[in-house]
Amino acid sequence: MAQEKVYPMTQAGKDKLVQELENLKSVRRKEVVERIKIARSFGDLSENSEYDSAKEEQAFVEGRITLLEQMVRNAKIIQEDKDTDAVGLGKTVTFVELPDGEEETYTIVGSAEADPFEGNISNESPMGSSLMGKRVNDEVTIQTPGGEMNVKIVSVK
Repeated sequence: MAQEKVYPMTQAGKDKLVQELENLKSVRRKEVVERIKIARSFGDLSENSEYDSAKEEQAFVEGRITLLEQMVRNAKIIQEDKDTDAVGLGKTVTFVELPDGEEETYTIVGSAEADPFEGNISNESPMGSSLMGKRVNDEVTIQTPGGEMNVKIVSVK
């Protein structure tokens, strides 16, 4: 049997996934079932766009529930790293783009809780994997879809 993927994440990240899972199971599932019932009452299902839309939403919700259950079941909570100077999972890293860019700050998290718009980047992303293990004052070249980016690490917390 194939080994299931492990999802490294913070406790807060796991709590957020559990909360989303509970909402999907207790609220969204019921809402979708109700939409399907209402759409069925409109008659002919072959030309019923409301029914088709509700069934598509049901498939999405059930797929998301399955994924979240797997992620929660295989979550590996990130432990406090003893090496306080090195970039690692759960650490917040601040760097400046060279030669004269602005400071940027990101928290390195597992792929399950990555959200760059919230300042959380995955350890598996090009940026996250390039920064892993690096220390303050290290200069790092990051391969991004837009080309190379050179940064200098300013702080690791």
